[in-house]
Amino acid sequence: MTTYRTFSFGTLHPLAIVVPISFVQVVFTFGAAYGQGVADRVNALTIALVLASAVALTWRRSHPIWVLAAVYVLEAVYFALKNPFGPIFISLVVALFNATAHGTRAPAWTTGYVGAVVLFVAMLSRNDWVVNWVGAGAVLAWISLVMGIGELAKARRDRAAQAEEARAEQDKRQASEERLKIAREVHDVLAHHVSLINVQSGVALHLIDSQPEQVKEALTAIKQSSKEVLVELRNILGVLRDVDGRDSKQPRHPVASLDQLDRLVERMDTAGLPVTVEVDGEKRPVPKGVDAAALRIVQESLTNTYRHAGPTSATVTLGYRPAELTVQVDDEGRGSAESSVGTGSGLTGMRQRVEALSGTFAAGPKPGGGFRVTARFPTGGGET
Repeated sequence: MTTYRTFSFGTLHPLAIVVPISFVQVVFTFGAAYGQGVADRVNALTIALVLASAVALTWRRSHPIWVLAAVYVLEAVYFALKNPFGPIFISLVVALFNATAHGTRAPAWTTGYVGAVVLFVAMLSRNDWVVNWVGAGAVLAWISLVMGIGELAKARRDRAAQAEEARAEQDKRQASEERLKIAREVHDVLAHHVSLINVQSGVALHLIDSQPEQVKEALTAIKQSSKEVLVELRNILGVLRDVDGRDSKQPRHPVASLDQLDRLVERMDTAGLPVTVEVDGEKRPVPKGVDAAALRIVQESLTNTYRHAGPTSATVTLGYRPAELTVQVDDEGRGSAESSVGTGSGLTGMRQRVEALSGTFAAGPKPGGGFRVTARFPTGGGET
């Protein structure tokens, strides 16, 4: 994606403005002198003052108040020496603007008005200038206007900086959320498949001599789980590699769906955990985020049952309500009312998944024995 940056004079090198201002002020000072009939007053000192007022602008951003004061002093000397009225005011306009655009407000405005008084007093020393109070008021208004424009530029720049900071914070937050999603995916995929592989390999080692026919089943389950974990990890790594989202064929998030529930149940049954699936209500499409989270909740719950509940069976119940999907996983294993509910990464990850979708999560032993995991997801009544 192409990014277009708005042009700003603030991005220019300081000399990019100083050089043309110096040229214009020197050339047109001669023109002004001839036009006012005072060409004989233009000398080396005149040119030096004109150039100095322009060169001082080199530091207009780093020291805006000092630059404004210096320009006022240079121009006061310039006019006190009865030099022609001319383009030397360009330096003053730029200095006034930068004083409020880059400097502290109170010192900038104070310097602006005090300097105007100093410049006015310098002009009073000229015998070719008649005091015009209306004109003096207009000059003060003009100074206020230029400095006011500087204030507007500063406010605009501050708003842009705040917006950029907000965007950076939002990007950081989104990146953190993406990392959390990927971490949950990796945990769920690895915990499930590696648990199956670990248990089935233990079974194979235990039965290799006494019941070799069951070893084949265990090895088949290991092969199937290893194949599936490689596929799912490849999907996750594909998301991580596609940083800019340029691969339109690659999903932005690892794909998981309740459409894969039958395969999950078959895999658990092969591993030795019989699973029954019950559907309460009319099955319908649900939002993609809910669809993926629901499968991961079932997968993690069955994995925990397989690892910790001992010989048992499990029941998965999907409840389709008008604006809600309920996922419930029950087992009849070693869980009891007195046992404590763990807070490991599995349960924590499930809770985070559900709460990220504005749902509710509960997990704990059942009064009659066994363990129950329940997740409720708002669906809005349809697919999104």
